[in-house]
Amino acid sequence: MEPQAPPRVRVGVVGTGRVGAVLAAALARAGHPVVAAYAVSEGSRRRAEALLPDVPLLAVDEVLAEADLGLLTVPDDVLPELVAGIAATGAVRPGQLLMHTSGRYGCAVLDPVRRVGALPLAVHPVMTFTGTSLDLERLAGVPFALTAPEVLAPVAELLVMEMGGESFWVQEESRPLYHAALAHGANHLAALVGSTLDLLRLAGVQEPDRVVAPLLAATLDNALRIGDAALTGPVARGDARTVGAHLAAIGEVYPEARAAYLALARLAADRALAAGLLRPDAAEALLDILGEQARR
Repeated sequence: MEPQAPPRVRVGVVGTGRVGAVLAAALARAGHPVVAAYAVSEGSRRRAEALLPDVPLLAVDEVLAEADLGLLTVPDDVLPELVAGIAATGAVRPGQLLMHTSGRYGCAVLDPVRRVGALPLAVHPVMTFTGTSLDLERLAGVPFALTAPEVLAPVAELLVMEMGGESFWVQEESRPLYHAALAHGANHLAALVGSTLDLLRLAGVQEPDRVVAPLLAATLDNALRIGDAALTGPVARGDARTVGAHLAAIGEVYPEARAAYLALARLAADRALAAGLLRPDAAEALLDILGEQARR
């Protein structure tokens, strides 16, 4: 006897932004028919046309009426209001799967629809999206953070596997911290790199992206592999006067970057000291300089 294929569900996607259109297309590629979508902006409509051709664009309640699985892919701050509105309009059927992709929230945000019989899933892909077909191939091996009732765990894991991802679990109460960690790393890394390039341009360096790329790539690789042992430079060595000179130079041309350097230097010093990289006597002089600079 041939093994049975996993059951197919009709998918309705509410929000065809960069994430929603791609994940819906990934589910369609896995054999789940996308039967309806909701799109407001012109960009969302273009993405739906490109990635979900021939899928009708309907109102939210009509999308959910057509679907066994409602995929809610709206911004974090919009999600609670959307869920409350869906529950109030009676658009959800008992036994219908509702899956959101917010990093911030677990399943509690879906309580209004769970009370009327919906089955909640929180599935967050740890990836940045372009909203194009390129993302479909990039989904291979992407980690997805899952939060769901235990009875629905196999369903969540199967859907992630079918989209090409790999599952890991985050507890409901840990979702805000989990999301904060990702935002801190990804968003602040982008801002840090951007300000680094600006400072190099102000220093007269031509093609600063080409100059700094090997250093930053190696640093990221080292940090992921060996953690705080990757810390190098004047802070990790305790070169307090050099750090003071850096702050003075940056402050003359880019005060906002000076504030960031100061905060990150303090964080790096604390971590280097805890890791045994920074000698206590050197740390004392360094922390004195950082404290003095912070008061200016």
